[in-house]
Amino acid sequence: MDHRRLEPVRILIADDHPIFRDGLKRLLESEGEFVVIGEACDGVEAVTLARQLAPEVMLLDLAMPRRQGLDALRELASDARAVRVILLTAAAEKEQIVEALQLGARGVVLKDSATQILLKSIRAVMQGEYWVGRESVSNLVQYLRTLVSPSAGFPQKNKYRLTPRELEIIAAVVAGFANKEIAQYFKISEDTVKHHLSNIFDKVGVSSRLELALFAVNQSLPFKPIS
Repeated sequence: MDHRRLEPVRILIADDHPIFRDGLKRLLESEGEFVVIGEACDGVEAVTLARQLAPEVMLLDLAMPRRQGLDALRELASDARAVRVILLTAAAEKEQIVEALQLGARGVVLKDSATQILLKSIRAVMQGEYWVGRESVSNLVQYLRTLVSPSAGFPQKNKYRLTPRELEIIAAVVAGFANKEIAQYFKISEDTVKHHLSNIFDKVGVSSRLELALFAVNQSLPFKPIS
């Protein structure tokens, strides 16, 4: 992170275990460069506090009551550019990591990691990078390609016959845009977006936005990334 900052990084902790939250808060604030501005005990409160307090970083437990970490992340997807979410988990399947990154998470850290790993992950995401496991990731698309094998179970087709507009819609899905955001970005109606997505799903043989994003990355579809 930029050590020339005058103000500490504002962090929200979301975990259902009070002792863990308290220990994590003490650990972070002992560093001097971080300050914990709020604590959430479940997924619903995590979403509410993230929107109310506008933290720079949220440490979000993957498994929580009322709303799981991925569900909370999905609800905050439209705000993901404002708060950098790092998922904390005891264990994570490859599919969960991919989904979390596609939903806008900036990092995934295992709870049994060394203290320095967590601190490095926060500094990395504050620099605009991603952090997965024990290392920083500067090129997310390339990293996703290493996670998704060519035989990931998607139907293989020689020709997709995607239109230029459909490729633009795919680029927006890969970037994590919701239907409303896609409609605003391209100045079209949400119904038109849904129509395009339905056609795209049929052409490439997938059934969800996540599958489409993974398929697009894995098959190196000729779309131009947008931000």
